[in-house]
Amino acid sequence: MRGPVNRWDVRGRSARDKGAASILVLAVGLVLVAAGLAGAAVGAARVARHQARVAADLGALAGAARTLADPAGACTAATEIVQANGGEVVACAVLGLDLELTVRVHVSPLPGLARAAEATALAGPVRG
Repeated sequence: MRGPVNRWDVRGRSARDKGAASILVLAVGLVLVAAGLAGAAVGAARVARHQARVAADLGALAGAARTLADPAGACTAATEIVQANGGEVVACAVLGLDLELTVRVHVSPLPGLARAAEATALAGPVRG
């Protein structure tokens, strides 16, 4: 025959509390993983934005260098540079001696999540 049931362990805690710390550690770990994924997604989006800006700037400079000699070929030169930098040209316009270029860069910050970053650049001669 057994004696009275002791619902308290040696340290004075309830026997029902066993394993609660494991669940708490698991929950904290999941929160940290989610925060890491969110940080990685934000970082990927920022990198894409910078890539779009660089591609637009370099493409606009390359195209503006050709606007005086060959206005029709200016956008072609800009497109080559943009594609070499991992972007795609959304719009290209020769405005006198200036070239305005809009570029899009695609990014997948998380699996199944695709976004696009766009940037516009204007290049031309210095006006004084």
